[in-house]
Amino acid sequence: MHRRCLVTLATILAFCFAASPASAEIVKIVVDDTIHPIIVEYIGRAIQEAERTHADALLIEIDTPGGLVSSTREIVQEILASKVPVIIYVTPAGSYAASAGFYILEAADVAAMAPGTNTGAAHPVRGDGATMDPVMKEKLENDSAALLRSYTAKRGRNTEVAETAVRQSKSFSADEALSNHLIDCIANDENDLFKQVDGKNIARFDGSKQILHVAGKPVRMFDLSVRQRVLSWLMDPNFAAILFSIGLLALWGEFSNPGMVLPGVVGFIFILLALFAMHLLPTNYEALILVLAAFLLFGLEAKFQTHGVLTLGGVALMMLGLVLLVDGPIPEMRVKWVTALSISLPLALITVFLMTIAIKARRNKIATGEEGMIGEVGVVQAPLTPFGKVFVHGELWNAVAPSAVGVGQSVVVRKVEDMTLHVEPAASSDQSVKLVP
Repeated sequence: MHRRCLVTLATILAFCFAASPASAEIVKIVVDDTIHPIIVEYIGRAIQEAERTHADALLIEIDTPGGLVSSTREIVQEILASKVPVIIYVTPAGSYAASAGFYILEAADVAAMAPGTNTGAAHPVRGDGATMDPVMKEKLENDSAALLRSYTAKRGRNTEVAETAVRQSKSFSADEALSNHLIDCIANDENDLFKQVDGKNIARFDGSKQILHVAGKPVRMFDLSVRQRVLSWLMDPNFAAILFSIGLLALWGEFSNPGMVLPGVVGFIFILLALFAMHLLPTNYEALILVLAAFLLFGLEAKFQTHGVLTLGGVALMMLGLVLLVDGPIPEMRVKWVTALSISLPLALITVFLMTIAIKARRNKIATGEEGMIGEVGVVQAPLTPFGKVFVHGELWNAVAPSAVGVGQSVVVRKVEDMTLHVEPAASSDQSVKLVP
């Protein structure tokens, strides 16, 4: 009987522990970057981690100028499908959730902002920032507005005001967003946020209700993995452009001096990393042709020496190619003019300098060894009849001439064969060339 009671008690305890959450904490991440595929992966992994540990909520602190529409849609889908409540908090003061950040903020179960922050300006734009065709502009506006309407109403937020951020590019301060029912609260800090939303009965996107229990709960930071950090750096268009340009220069160095190995390996790795980043970014691959053409002009300058004309053309092509390389929807996702200029000018100078040295080295006559003797002028020390001795380069050589040459006369080396110089009597022009310093 006693044993049966112990078994029953153990079963009850096991059931209770299994039924209770495995963890009572809040998982937190910080998004302070443009919205791109790596951020999608980061937020997706954070949601999975929060679900795996049965966290009370996922807190996303955000500060972003916006980003890619495709990545924004994926993040919104992840948030709406999350089994764990998602709290999005625009912080610290001076931060913003602009453009794509506005869509993400409105998708949250709880949307909050710190004083001194702003959101909105969610009008869709072309990747290169150019004016769109009226029909295309209307299509994108309607599509973006429909996306926003599809979930703001279910979140209990003001759909009409939210649409003005899309159609009229309106921005809202924290106070304006709260008064227009775009967010749920304004919080001074993380603890203030948790106190305000604790006990709040939120409506999940699937229609269910859930009471938040977040006050006093431990917060666990969920950081980017090493891989995600590296990829996030690569997603900076300016960094990718620098990698690509240096990689091209290194490969050229390897091709110009085969066997060095190191420049080839470095160039291959840099170009591969740059192309990987460009694959994830909205890249204009036609602009790559302009960059390659710039290197071609630099090479032609070194060969034909057009007094800088081809170099200037190369700099112009490279700057244009780099600036157009990434069609980002916001300035932060495009290569800056300063970056393009700081890459183009040094690369032009380095490339022309190196190519000039290489071409001169190939044109120079060999000045060492037996081949270096050809064309040199010497003085006969023992009469050539036809064999004799010639003094050249401070050394006495066996020599042979097609006709007899007397001692003290000058001869020109025409060929070296088996350590014997084949010489001819020197003309006055040969002596003037060789003997004048």
